Amino acid sequence: MAQVLSVNLAHPRPNPDDENNITGIDKRPVVGTVAVRAPGPMHGGLGSGLVGDTIGDRQHHGGDDQAVYAYAREDLDGWQTELDHQIANGGFGENLTTAGLDVTNAVIGERWRVGSAGLELEVSRPRIPCRTFAAWLQINGWVKTFTRTAIPGAYLRLIRPGPVCAGDEIVVTDRPEHNITVAVVFRALTLEPQLLPEILRADALPVPLRELAERRSSAG
Repeated sequence: MAQVLSVNLAHPRPNPDDENNITGIDKRPVVGTVAVRAPGPMHGGLGSGLVGDTIGDRQHHGGDDQAVYAYAREDLDGWQTELDHQIANGGFGENLTTAGLDVTNAVIGERWRVGSAGLELEVSRPRIPCRTFAAWLQINGWVKTFTRTAIPGAYLRLIRPGPVCAGDEIVVTDRPEHNITVAVVFRALTLEPQLLPEILRADALPVPLRELAERRSSAG
């Protein structure tokens, strides 16, 4: 059974890459139920889709297309082995640490019903690593390593609000037939630009990524 292992909220702290600003990348499991609602636009909205969470960099993170970030515990375990370093749930800054679900190979536009109280999410895009992520983990060359490995986890947008808590079952209720996965979009945007025309087949791809892919494809 696919499920939520933990729900993780930010402990705001100075950004390790820029101490003049606050980051919410330090996310830790919480006990109990967390409400999830649409955060609105990236610029001027509420930031995260989870009530009580914090988004520090509102220029690049948060908003409706990045309302919730999910990462698979199985993939965290793989990184633990590769890095010889313990990684707790929330250690990659994810809101939902999952089990039994191949998050990175989820299809763009795939919908998840989470728990039994109505929460519904839609897979929207991959996470692109940034300097804050590297500074948080304190691993030299982390952005290049993360990019090369191409296991980015998935951002999700909200379809229907509701609560979420550890132990909630995740059920994939709909999966588009185009087979454009989170991993394919990530590779197209990073190391394999020849895939850019292909990802345009995903109707649920966020508008900014669609426009970026169109520009790069035209220039290319």
